[in-house]
Amino acid sequence: MLQVMLADTAITPDDGSTAGSRTTPATVPVVRRACAAAREMLVRVAADEWNLDMSQLRVEEGAVAHAGKRLVYAHLARSKQLTAASDNTVPRGVPLTKTADWSVLGRTLLKTNAREIVDGTHRYPSDIVRPGMLYGAVLRPPRYGALLDSVDLTRGKELGAVVVRDGEFVGCAAKTSYEARAALEAIRRTARWRTAPHPSSERLGAYLKRRAQRSGGGRRGPRRRESGDVEAALAAAGTIEASYEIPYVQHAPMEPRAAVAEWDQGRLTVWTGTQRPFGVREQLQQAFRLPAGRTRVVVPDTGGGFGGKHTGEVAIEAARLARAADAPVSLRWTRSEEFVWAYFRPAAAFEARAGLSGEKIVAWDFAAYNPGTAGIETPYAVPNVRTQYFPCDAPLREGSYRGIGAVGNNFAREVFMDELAGVSGLDPLAFRLANLDDDRLAAVLRAAASRFGWSQSRPSGQNRGTGIAAGFEKGSYIAICAQVRVEGGATEVERLVSAFECGAILNPRNLQAQVEGCIIQGLGPALDEEIRFADGRLLNGSFTRYPLPRFRDVPPMETVLLDRPDIEPAGAGETPIIAVAPALANAVFAATGRRRRSLPLQPRAN
Repeated sequence: MLQVMLADTAITPDDGSTAGSRTTPATVPVVRRACAAAREMLVRVAADEWNLDMSQLRVEEGAVAHAGKRLVYAHLARSKQLTAASDNTVPRGVPLTKTADWSVLGRTLLKTNAREIVDGTHRYPSDIVRPGMLYGAVLRPPRYGALLDSVDLTRGKELGAVVVRDGEFVGCAAKTSYEARAALEAIRRTARWRTAPHPSSERLGAYLKRRAQRSGGGRRGPRRRESGDVEAALAAAGTIEASYEIPYVQHAPMEPRAAVAEWDQGRLTVWTGTQRPFGVREQLQQAFRLPAGRTRVVVPDTGGGFGGKHTGEVAIEAARLARAADAPVSLRWTRSEEFVWAYFRPAAAFEARAGLSGEKIVAWDFAAYNPGTAGIETPYAVPNVRTQYFPCDAPLREGSYRGIGAVGNNFAREVFMDELAGVSGLDPLAFRLANLDDDRLAAVLRAAASRFGWSQSRPSGQNRGTGIAAGFEKGSYIAICAQVRVEGGATEVERLVSAFECGAILNPRNLQAQVEGCIIQGLGPALDEEIRFADGRLLNGSFTRYPLPRFRDVPPMETVLLDRPDIEPAGAGETPIIAVAPALANAVFAATGRRRRSLPLQPRAN
């Protein structure tokens, strides 16, 4: 059995982070080259042992074979030739197996630990236990932006907890999580805070536009790209325009942030759930002024991330408590803490203008406020294009989220494309195809429409409608057709058909799971998810008030995977989510005749 060690900064190389759908295009080729080099070395050992030329041998089922004889990898790996191998003896430039000759890649392979994940025996960061471990709790401000003026730690110490204050940080550690929280609550009653005004989530789009950074430079400065003469083309063709908005949403992982920290003779080890183990190690080094050799981050399988666990705040908090207690400390954020203090997918506003000449878009003017720049450029063939991006002074902490900027940018663009199709008098699919010169995007549109039966009798009006949307991001392509039923303002998704293409397919079933999981996650922000806040407080920071898709909410789904062995594989973790919301919004319009230009699509529950 070959065991792969991942995400332990003491024994693995820094391969970046799990983000941006980069594992397939960036990590997989490196792993393939390493495996090819290892195979070459094993064959070389077998050739020496049998006194044969390497070309006479073949590799099959974990062994090197010749004329009915077999040497399994385990035997070959024990050879002195391999155990004494150095970087200088590793072969370079070993040819990789061509796509047409794949015997493992391209096939469905199941997870080796699938049973443990299902039956609950698999261990996550929250399950880590160390000898003599204590449990921690941290004092949080009562409002966003509040600063701690004073606090009395006496009562917490009297209850037997280890109590620490380090600037704004106040925390407790005790033998049980109950005792730690009881001590923290006693301290909380003595805390005095300075608060400041904080905006509301009402009219958030207008707030962002007012706080847009319209000058400056660098990564956070405004960005403008223009080709052709947009204003002249708009004036000649006439202008169609619309505005769109999306709210803040939370990642809401099944497992909130969790970490166990342990100090041993000035060395720090932290077990935590993160998508950036070496990034978290760097944060720990900075926080405690430690060299890399004295800081270790170990990442067990993490109970959900979706871009939400890039930062190491829980690791730093656990390490502070462990240093004060001189014992390992487990710190698990509560669900409320995860909702309030983890970062959010950015809220955003959009302004779109276009000019039409018959079925062709001749001018495109798109401005995005705050979502991020991913997916901001139109994929359609337009001769005159202006794209503007404005970062904003946002009211909440923002960070990565699955498909982050591309989700909002694609929502605004694909709903606007439907509006333009209506003005042109064309079917939404035909209008998109008429303005495309990207064959890969056209292919997924046609594939989804064919499986859906788009050209047949599509329901429209009388509370039932269909919609279509597409896009590309991170080197892969998605198209979704949706059918909805709208009754009393509530939207029921009756059917979803997606077509996805990301080059050569590595593992069909895993790819299907990625696509469908991504689409299911996209249902929440499209239909119901919306972070609401006022007076510095989150108003719906619990699962009872922040509805996420349940099993009962998942509609019948069909997934068409387009395999392109002639194209290098791209990632699939993010792209499918970008077409969910616009496909549903366009279907709602077809059902009701009323255009929804903001998310979520469902009316807000009281």
